[in-house]
Amino acid sequence: QVQLVESGGGLVQPGGSLRLSCAAAGFTFSNYRMSWYRQAPGKEREFVAGITSDGTTTNYADSVKGRFTISRDNAKNTVYLQMNSLKPEDTAVYYCKGRRRDWTAEYWGQGTQVTVSS
Repeated sequence: QVQLVESGGGLVQPGGSLRLSCAAAGFTFSNYRMSWYRQAPGKEREFVAGITSDGTTTNYADSVKGRFTISRDNAKNTVYLQMNSLKPEDTAVYYCKGRRRDWTAEYWGQGTQVTVSS
């Protein structure tokens, strides 16, 4: 059974940090590009960061460049999102997504809430 399970969300003060994790099961993780998306209340889901299947290339939304870092551990079937210098506008539900390299499959997690507030 395919699963993507996010964890690590919570409430943090502005300027703080959080590390999100997304544990994968039920598919060959190393064949999948992984990404993080987020959706704030009343807004569309937006891309945050992505990493290639071998972990060599990453890309980020302009709004998080220099503050967020995506990484993966293929031995642990897990992708991470290190979030530093958090701002209130980073408040959202964060989702991980896996997309097979040949575009034949795509999976989403259920999301984890991140709230940045004093």
